[in-house]
Amino acid sequence: MMKRTLGFVALGAAASLFLSACGGAATGGGSDSADSFDLGSTEVVNASDKAGGTLKYALAADFDSTDPANTYYAFNWNFSRYYARTLLAFNTEPGDNATDLIPDMAVDLPEPNDDFTEWTVKIQEGLKYEDGTAITAQDIKYGIARANFNGGVFTEGPQYFKAHLDQDDHNVYDNGDDPLAGFDSIETPDDHTLVFHLKDSFSEFPNVLTQPQTAPVPIEADREALYQENVLSSGPYKFDGQYEPGVKLNLERNEHWDSDTDPVRQALPDRIEVEIGVSQDEIDERLLSGEIDVDLAGTGVGPAMNARLLDDESAQGNLDNPFSGALRYVNIHLPIIEDVACRQAIMYAADRDSMWRAWGGATGGDLATSLLPPAIPGSNTDSDLYPSADNKGDLDKAQEKLDECGESDGFKTNIAVRTEREKDVQTAEALQQSLARVGIDVEIKSFPSGDFFGQYAGSQDYVRENNIGLSVSGWGPDWPTGYGFASKITHGDAIMATGNFNTSELDDPEINGLWDDALKTEDPDERAELYTQIDTLVMENAAILPVVFDKTLIYRSDELTNAYYHPAYMMYDFMALGVDRG
Repeated sequence: MMKRTLGFVALGAAASLFLSACGGAATGGGSDSADSFDLGSTEVVNASDKAGGTLKYALAADFDSTDPANTYYAFNWNFSRYYARTLLAFNTEPGDNATDLIPDMAVDLPEPNDDFTEWTVKIQEGLKYEDGTAITAQDIKYGIARANFNGGVFTEGPQYFKAHLDQDDHNVYDNGDDPLAGFDSIETPDDHTLVFHLKDSFSEFPNVLTQPQTAPVPIEADREALYQENVLSSGPYKFDGQYEPGVKLNLERNEHWDSDTDPVRQALPDRIEVEIGVSQDEIDERLLSGEIDVDLAGTGVGPAMNARLLDDESAQGNLDNPFSGALRYVNIHLPIIEDVACRQAIMYAADRDSMWRAWGGATGGDLATSLLPPAIPGSNTDSDLYPSADNKGDLDKAQEKLDECGESDGFKTNIAVRTEREKDVQTAEALQQSLARVGIDVEIKSFPSGDFFGQYAGSQDYVRENNIGLSVSGWGPDWPTGYGFASKITHGDAIMATGNFNTSELDDPEINGLWDDALKTEDPDERAELYTQIDTLVMENAAILPVVFDKTLIYRSDELTNAYYHPAYMMYDFMALGVDRG
């Protein structure tokens, strides 16, 4: 997200400034003209205030969790807003201002103290859950506490609050009848005020308040891991029956939601339906036929449909091809490939041109040689520590590094991929062929997306027991700074036993120190200089093999209204969408 993994962001977790143009005047319905290609990247397409109908989504894999406490897939940070309001949100328009913060449940943006260690936010009065009961500041406090201080019940979500709140060890599920007793890092002096107390200065803290973990949860409604079956809605839609993992999730209107309190959601459809476990090829065909409206994963059509649509002149007006703000990359797992020279051998041997082509070539993104995407201040995209002719790999340098680490004949390891992500698999196959040229024997292991980080590539035990030396990932920014993009995948403090998104398990003292320094640095230019240093050090450590700065090819039907690409969510803004079937 990405986590904001992309389905990786993560999420992670939420934002990018890749969009090159401001939002212009909204356009009318879809067009078969090539002049309308990629129009949704900069404008609202098919603008309409028509309400009603059923908006239909399909998903090849599954949600990591429908519980706002326990999700880091980018598409779910976007989708969960249907039923889970947050303190803040991103601006509801395309273009350069899209990543500006605006209030959601809050009355206004939070107020800091002089050193950014204390933040106060007021919430609106009159907010209600689907059962008509009032939403309080204490519910938001509990939602944050259960997401971050739960004794390991939840493993998938970000841990910004746990990392930055000035809070002693706590477990809301092992704290008797009062789960918030002793949880003093968030004060609630009244039902509509929250005061956050942080360990250290954190000038970027308001960005964290956009995340699903700030959704309110009443203590009496919490069912721990089972809460995801039927989340109590604070948004315009509520669960219609229980979420059925691997099958479906349907939403219907929440009659207690008040549009006057909500600057974020248009809530045009009467009903939202998600069909889960549909193959990517089938999703693509059904998008074109009009049987479904949106591919929930938000990562664009699959390779077969990609080629077909680009060759179809009549389809050009229904296609968007924005930069997603994400990096697609391969983790090199340090506990498995311990010697830095062996990791650097992989970096030199990789045929990055073939990996770029596997990801889709020019429509799939720009070939990447560094960590931070070009729109992130401090990015180092002109740097390439592992150059080669035509990006085909430097086999002589790779062999030198293998000799240096005592593996002259190469070695064996496994690479983990998400079964449903065809481009991930093709990227792994391209890398497999590259590394075989220097005797590095890589076997591809496929795992379901929904459990990829919880049980497989992000599980320390599984990685060690099964020689997972590499894994294919994608990451999008939680917000558009170096810290918001990369801290959760490169800071040692982010390493977790399960649900681990620092999947390389990079824990370098110098890098960690620079991240910590950035939190205390108020000047954004000075922070950007620190982020450049971190970018270089991550590449020197050979912990991450960049593949592409991602673009997506999205098919947009004529029936879909208010479609525009939102860089904070790295896909269409789901809250704006409606359907007009004539």
